[in-house]
Amino acid sequence: MTANPVKQRLLQGEHVFGTMVFEFFSSGMPQIARVAGAEFILFDMEHTALDLAAVKRLAACCRGIGLPPYVRVPVTDYHFIAHALDAGAMGIMVPMVETAEQAEFVVSCTRYPPAGRRGAAFGFAHDDYTGGDMAEKIAAAHARTLVMALIETERGVANVDAIAAVPGIDVLWLGHTDLTNFMGIPGQFTHPRYLAGVDAIVAAADRNGKAAGVLAPDVAWGRAYMAKGFRAVAYGVDHLLFQKALGDGIAALRGAA
Repeated sequence: MTANPVKQRLLQGEHVFGTMVFEFFSSGMPQIARVAGAEFILFDMEHTALDLAAVKRLAACCRGIGLPPYVRVPVTDYHFIAHALDAGAMGIMVPMVETAEQAEFVVSCTRYPPAGRRGAAFGFAHDDYTGGDMAEKIAAAHARTLVMALIETERGVANVDAIAAVPGIDVLWLGHTDLTNFMGIPGQFTHPRYLAGVDAIVAAADRNGKAAGVLAPDVAWGRAYMAKGFRAVAYGVDHLLFQKALGDGIAALRGAA
């Protein structure tokens, strides 16, 4: 099975940098991201119209170019988690994780028995349509699958240590916008209660040997959160990066007219 070097690097305490895709689900997007230097690509199903058939196509486009594809599923649901992995995703991100029990369920959906409840289908997209020993493939799948729990509610922050302690949870990902919303301080990213929540996530990740992850809308944000201890960084949102570059270019040309 194709390896997932990003997971190994995170476990070794290194930083990894990728991007998140909400809009441009074209077959060329993985290669564009790879040439730009991305080490992973994260496709969003929670806030978009992306479906599992498209996930399978996009994961196939990542195959062979050294770009691990991850998927944010829309809900904590076996169907979405296991199917995204079967379609070729090397990792999943699950929103609104608030308890250790939820985290344990998430992990169970990514593991084959007796470690979990993932249904077995081999010789398909996730193992590159290859043959081979089933036990070896199961071990390889468990070793490579990256599991990211989104901490984005006050309840999630309150239970973040217990969530981080769950074996198989690899990354605690900060859901910064939702966290401020659930705290009743929407968009107030300098509010003391929000910043205390951010610190709690990083501290829980450090105590439990996990990585903290964040979406960085710009370079300044990314640097600031890396200084706080975040090691998995998805830079930018595809359509917003395009929109800003297009707007800057048009404004410059209009100014020269």
